[in-house]
Amino acid sequence: MTNRTQPTLDDLRSRALAAAAPTTRDHDTAITCERLVRIFTTDKVEVQALQGLDLTVRRGDLIALVGASGSGKSTLLNILAGLDTPTAGTAAVDGADLLTLTGKDLLHYRRHTVGFVFQQTARNLLPFLTAAQNITLPMQLSARGGRTTRRHGARATELLEALDIGELAHRLPSQLSGGQQQRVAIAVGMANAPAVLLADEPTGELDSETAAGVFEALRTVNRELGVTTVVVTHDPMVAAEVRRTVAIRDGRTSSEVLRRTTTDADGQETTTEREYVMLDRTGRVQLPAKFLAALGMEHRVATDLAADHIRIHPDHHE
Repeated sequence: MTNRTQPTLDDLRSRALAAAAPTTRDHDTAITCERLVRIFTTDKVEVQALQGLDLTVRRGDLIALVGASGSGKSTLLNILAGLDTPTAGTAAVDGADLLTLTGKDLLHYRRHTVGFVFQQTARNLLPFLTAAQNITLPMQLSARGGRTTRRHGARATELLEALDIGELAHRLPSQLSGGQQQRVAIAVGMANAPAVLLADEPTGELDSETAAGVFEALRTVNRELGVTTVVVTHDPMVAAEVRRTVAIRDGRTSSEVLRRTTTDADGQETTTEREYVMLDRTGRVQLPAKFLAALGMEHRVATDLAADHIRIHPDHHE
């Protein structure tokens, strides 16, 4: 057994490899994706939905994934949910390596590690069960920790009240509005206390006012229950309300917007944001399309290395 108090050369080599590779044991990291690839084959034609995507999400974060249709964001969410399998690369959620899970492990992962909210309200709830019964169903199926029916009911009540819909416990989905259904769906996703909640366009079928209420429910789950939350959205309101927005383009993370809120001496809050271009492990970046169009950049560009920055400009010698 290796003496950890006096590192050997093999120890140092292992540490170097660990620093260069993803780890599933970083207690501060909820999600790690590196060089993630997903290739679909349709009518003998290969489509690369993900092309070496990198993403890290820290525990307790609330982030939005944005991008055009076909950019790969929903494919990524399905992989993180255990509903799809990547073709290559690595993906780990709460310490679980998604490429090595057995069928039994995957079932346990979907029941306990992640919760999922679909865009279509009809897919989230069984129509013949009440709101409370929909929430207790995942607990009954998992039978985690030998919970009794009474405990299941108490957990359902706790979630409904936390999301400010306690009075809806005994209503069927058909008796709920779209926004109420999505709040119940969030509670269903939280039934087994997952480490990560994933939501695919949860406000996509709702008006702006109702969407704001659903997003506030997601914020409650993140802030008060401490659950890492990842939301795929086209809604600019949702994207602008999170601290971190990750843009996906052509199957890769292309840019991030980070927002910071500061409070001055008078108690006035100010939110500032800045967009960053993402640098992958091979040194590639995806420059925003508006930048390329503004300078007429295409095919190839010239670069110059300065003391503290890299200058990229059109190649005038073409």
